Amino acid sequence: MNRTLAVIALAAATAFAVPAMAAEHEVLMLNKGDKGAMVFQPDFLKAEPGDTIRFVPQDKSHNAETIKGMLPAGAEGFKGKVNEEITYTVTQEGLYGIKCTPHYGMGMVMLVSVGESTNLEEAKAVKHPGKAKKHFAELFEKVAN
Repeated sequence: MNRTLAVIALAAATAFAVPAMAAEHEVLMLNKGDKGAMVFQPDFLKAEPGDTIRFVPQDKSHNAETIKGMLPAGAEGFKGKVNEEITYTVTQEGLYGIKCTPHYGMGMVMLVSVGESTNLEEAKAVKHPGKAKKHFAELFEKVAN
């Protein structure tokens, strides 16, 4: 009888144990947000390898896409469709540059920092159109190595 209770107790403890879970972050794609027009909110995000980021269009004509040259080594890029939600899992430590393709020149960009900023210099060297250049300069100031 005691053995049966021990097995039941062990099974219950295992069933209710909380496994270590990666975090899910939500990023809104907006025509108007806290920082003005055509924005990702938030526009800077700290994450850990294995975390997922869910890009949610709140207004029409937005997407999320990684920027060439602004990905850590070994990370896969992505390109979401306009007006559609997309979920992306960050796998490598470093900086991930994200843009809304239709509004890139208007400064609709964001930066995701995952662990150590292993590709900081490479990411800073990427050229951007219009307001995106100024916006990334502000976002890089938030990066702590």
